[in-house]
Amino acid sequence: MGRGGEPAGAVPTAPAVNMLMRAVEMLIVVRHGDAGGKRGWNGPDVLRPLSPAGWCQAEGLVLRLEDYPVERILCSPTVRCHQTVEPLARDRFLWIERVAGLGAEASTAEVLALVQNHELDDTVLCTHNEVIGRLLPQLVADGLVVEEPMRWPEGSTWLLQRNGQRRTRARYLPPLALDRRARTTRDNRAGAGPQLANASRGSDRTR
Repeated sequence: MGRGGEPAGAVPTAPAVNMLMRAVEMLIVVRHGDAGGKRGWNGPDVLRPLSPAGWCQAEGLVLRLEDYPVERILCSPTVRCHQTVEPLARDRFLWIERVAGLGAEASTAEVLALVQNHELDDTVLCTHNEVIGRLLPQLVADGLVVEEPMRWPEGSTWLLQRNGQRRTRARYLPPLALDRRARTTRDNRAGAGPQLANASRGSDRTR
């Protein structure tokens, strides 16, 4: 007999599967899309926007994450991070929350506090190269299992899964560049056109 009195080898019931899924928490760490070089921008770095290539990566993020639940979206206070998750926020009908602890100058302790917050299950954290470069090695030192080379190019994503107290496993999702017109055509074919039109009216909402 298996656990719970079920015959060994029996297919788990739906409630058992749901309990197993709820036991695994997930964070989605995104590096902002391409924003050109600092030398090509004359204003404050916090206001540096996405390049056309970066906007394509932002649109691609919607498709890249279509199979994953997203309950909240947090981002660095910079314009380029906010713009990276704008299409996703429209698609999921969510607010974008600016968080100083995801800024380029945030300390490792500030970022770890977010990652270790159990209330941020199924949450997107959009941040910077410097932040991810400090975060991932620290998580690996704490026991995170990474089965592929660590890298985080612009527009890329890391899925951090936790079962218990620690982030136990990480999965890399490469950036996906997708022209907005191409995604709109794809969504219209799937019957999602009216939803996207309605969502776009609130695309600039932030907390």
